[in-house]
Amino acid sequence: MILAPVDEIAELFGSAAAEDYLGEPVTVLAHLLQAGALAEAAGVSPALVAAALLHDVGHLPGVGDRTGRELMTGTDNRHGAQGAAWLARWFPPPVTEPIRLHVPAKRYLCAVEPSYFALLSAASVYTLSVQGGPMTEAEASEFEALTYATDAVAVRRWDDQAKDPSADVPGFDHYRPLLEGLAAS
Repeated sequence: MILAPVDEIAELFGSAAAEDYLGEPVTVLAHLLQAGALAEAAGVSPALVAAALLHDVGHLPGVGDRTGRELMTGTDNRHGAQGAAWLARWFPPPVTEPIRLHVPAKRYLCAVEPSYFALLSAASVYTLSVQGGPMTEAEASEFEALTYATDAVAVRRWDDQAKDPSADVPGFDHYRPLLEGLAAS
Protein backbone atom coordinates (compact mmCIF):
# COMPACT_ATOMS: atom_id res chain seq x y z
CA MET A 1 0.00 0.00 0.00
CA ILE A 2 1.32 3.42 -0.95
CA LEU A 3 0.83 6.07 1.73
CA ALA A 4 0.33 9.76 1.17
CA PRO A 5 3.48 11.71 2.14
CA VAL A 6 2.09 13.11 5.38
CA ASP A 7 0.76 9.69 6.38
CA GLU A 8 4.21 8.22 5.80
CA ILE A 9 5.73 10.93 7.99
CA ALA A 10 3.03 10.33 10.63
CA GLU A 11 4.02 6.66 10.72
CA LEU A 12 7.61 7.68 11.44
CA PHE A 13 6.46 9.99 14.23
CA GLY A 14 4.46 7.08 15.66
CA SER A 15 7.27 4.53 15.39
CA ALA A 16 9.06 2.93 18.31
CA ALA A 17 12.27 4.68 17.23
CA ALA A 18 10.58 8.07 17.76
CA GLU A 19 10.44 7.12 21.44
CA ASP A 20 14.26 6.92 21.67
CA TYR A 21 15.95 9.55 23.81
CA LEU A 22 19.34 9.68 22.03
CA GLY A 23 21.09 11.15 25.05
CA GLU A 24 18.56 13.95 25.62
CA PRO A 25 15.92 14.40 28.35
CA VAL A 26 13.15 14.08 25.72
CA THR A 27 12.27 11.53 23.07
CA VAL A 28 12.92 12.20 19.39
CA LEU A 29 9.15 12.66 18.98
CA ALA A 30 8.88 15.21 21.81
CA HIS A 31 11.96 17.00 20.49
CA LEU A 32 10.54 17.33 16.97
CA LEU A 33 7.13 18.49 18.19
CA GLN A 34 8.77 21.08 20.47
CA ALA A 35 10.96 22.39 17.64
CA GLY A 36 7.88 22.75 15.41
CA ALA A 37 6.00 24.56 18.17
CA LEU A 38 8.91 26.94 18.79
CA ALA A 39 9.09 27.79 15.08
CA GLU A 40 5.34 28.28 14.89
CA ALA A 41 5.41 30.55 17.96
CA ALA A 42 8.12 32.62 16.26
CA GLY A 43 5.69 33.37 13.43
CA VAL A 44 7.97 32.13 10.65
CA SER A 45 6.92 30.81 7.24
CA PRO A 46 5.12 27.47 6.97
CA ALA A 47 8.19 26.01 5.23
CA LEU A 48 10.41 26.94 8.17
CA VAL A 49 7.90 25.52 10.66
CA ALA A 50 7.96 22.28 8.66
CA ALA A 51 11.77 22.31 8.61
CA ALA A 52 11.89 22.67 12.39
CA LEU A 53 9.26 19.95 12.86
CA LEU A 54 11.04 17.52 10.54
CA HIS A 55 14.71 18.41 11.15
CA ASP A 56 15.64 15.10 12.82
CA VAL A 57 13.61 12.60 10.77
CA GLY A 58 16.95 11.34 9.44
CA HIS A 59 17.50 9.69 12.84
CA LEU A 60 14.56 7.36 12.26
CA PRO A 61 14.77 3.93 10.60
CA GLY A 62 13.52 3.80 7.03
CA VAL A 63 14.64 7.32 6.15
CA GLY A 64 18.26 6.49 5.39
CA ASP A 65 20.85 3.82 5.93
CA ARG A 66 21.76 4.89 9.48
CA THR A 67 19.84 5.83 12.63
CA GLY A 68 20.22 8.11 15.62
CA ARG A 69 21.52 5.24 17.71
CA GLU A 70 24.55 5.00 15.44
CA LEU A 71 25.31 8.69 15.96
CA MET A 72 25.23 8.17 19.70
CA THR A 73 27.78 5.33 19.39
CA GLY A 74 30.26 7.44 17.44
CA THR A 75 29.29 7.08 13.77
CA ASP A 76 28.09 10.22 11.99
CA ASN A 77 24.69 9.18 10.67
CA ARG A 78 24.43 12.19 8.34
CA HIS A 79 20.87 12.59 9.61
CA GLY A 80 20.43 16.11 8.23
CA ALA A 81 21.40 15.04 4.71
CA GLN A 82 19.48 11.75 4.98
CA GLY A 83 16.33 13.44 6.20
CA ALA A 84 16.51 16.20 3.60
CA ALA A 85 17.01 13.73 0.74
CA TRP A 86 14.12 11.58 1.93
CA LEU A 87 11.81 14.57 2.33
CA ALA A 88 12.84 16.13 -1.02
CA ARG A 89 10.53 13.63 -2.74
CA TRP A 90 7.62 15.76 -1.51
CA PHE A 91 8.87 19.09 -0.17
CA PRO A 92 10.64 22.07 -1.77
CA PRO A 93 14.10 23.40 -0.79
CA PRO A 94 12.74 25.98 1.72
CA VAL A 95 11.76 22.92 3.82
CA THR A 96 14.59 20.51 3.02
CA GLU A 97 17.64 22.78 2.86
CA PRO A 98 17.44 24.06 6.47
CA ILE A 99 17.11 20.40 7.50
CA ARG A 100 20.16 19.41 5.45
CA LEU A 101 22.14 22.32 6.93
CA HIS A 102 21.11 22.17 10.60
CA VAL A 103 24.19 20.16 11.63
CA PRO A 104 26.57 22.47 9.75
CA ALA A 105 24.69 25.32 11.48
CA LYS A 106 25.71 23.90 14.86
CA ARG A 107 29.32 23.68 13.71
CA TYR A 108 29.03 27.24 12.35
CA LEU A 109 27.58 28.70 15.55
CA CYS A 110 30.32 27.05 17.61
CA ALA A 111 32.86 28.78 15.38
CA VAL A 112 31.37 32.28 15.27
CA GLU A 113 29.62 32.70 18.65
CA PRO A 114 31.96 32.00 21.56
CA SER A 115 29.03 31.69 24.00
CA TYR A 116 27.06 29.22 21.84
CA PHE A 117 29.01 26.10 22.81
CA ALA A 118 27.99 26.56 26.47
CA LEU A 119 24.31 26.32 25.42
CA LEU A 120 24.71 22.82 23.97
CA SER A 121 23.44 19.79 25.85
CA ALA A 122 25.95 17.09 26.74
CA ALA A 123 24.59 14.95 23.90
CA SER A 124 25.01 17.84 21.42
CA VAL A 125 28.58 18.41 22.59
CA TYR A 126 29.30 14.72 22.02
CA THR A 127 27.68 14.65 18.57
CA LEU A 128 29.53 17.84 17.60
CA SER A 129 32.78 15.91 18.07
CA VAL A 130 31.47 13.12 15.83
CA GLN A 131 30.19 15.61 13.21
CA GLY A 132 33.48 17.44 12.67
CA GLY A 133 33.68 19.97 15.49
CA PRO A 134 33.47 23.75 15.05
CA MET A 135 33.98 25.05 11.52
CA THR A 136 37.19 26.66 10.41
CA GLU A 137 37.06 30.32 9.44
CA ALA A 138 36.97 29.33 5.75
CA GLU A 139 34.15 26.82 6.32
CA ALA A 140 32.18 29.44 8.25
CA SER A 141 32.53 31.92 5.38
CA GLU A 142 31.34 29.29 2.90
CA PHE A 143 28.39 28.43 5.14
CA GLU A 144 27.35 32.09 5.49
CA ALA A 145 27.15 32.37 1.70
CA LEU A 146 24.59 29.55 1.38
CA THR A 147 21.03 30.52 0.44
CA TYR A 148 19.45 28.72 3.41
CA ALA A 149 22.15 29.41 6.03
CA THR A 150 20.00 31.86 8.02
CA ASP A 151 17.06 29.44 8.06
CA ALA A 152 19.36 26.58 9.08
CA VAL A 153 20.66 28.64 12.01
CA ALA A 154 17.07 29.33 13.09
CA VAL A 155 16.26 25.59 12.96
CA ARG A 156 19.44 24.89 14.91
CA ARG A 157 18.47 27.32 17.67
CA TRP A 158 15.00 25.72 17.98
CA ASP A 159 16.72 22.33 17.96
CA ASP A 160 18.79 23.42 20.97
CA GLN A 161 15.74 24.77 22.83
CA ALA A 162 13.47 21.78 22.10
CA LYS A 163 14.62 19.61 24.97
CA ASP A 164 12.17 20.45 27.78
CA PRO A 165 10.63 17.32 29.33
CA SER A 166 7.72 19.37 30.71
CA ALA A 167 6.82 21.23 27.50
CA ASP A 168 3.18 21.04 26.46
CA VAL A 169 3.00 21.26 22.66
CA PRO A 170 0.55 20.22 19.95
CA GLY A 171 0.75 16.70 18.53
CA PHE A 172 1.60 15.74 14.97
CA ASP A 173 -1.97 16.13 13.68
CA HIS A 174 -1.80 19.85 14.43
CA TYR A 175 0.77 20.13 11.62
CA ARG A 176 -1.04 17.95 9.06
CA PRO A 177 -2.68 20.83 7.14
CA LEU A 178 0.59 22.75 7.00
CA LEU A 179 2.54 19.70 5.76
CA GLU A 180 -0.16 18.69 3.29
CA GLY A 181 -0.19 22.19 1.83
CA LEU A 182 3.58 22.23 1.43
CA ALA A 183 3.70 18.70 -0.02
CA ALA A 184 1.04 19.58 -2.59
CA SER A 185 2.83 22.72 -3.78
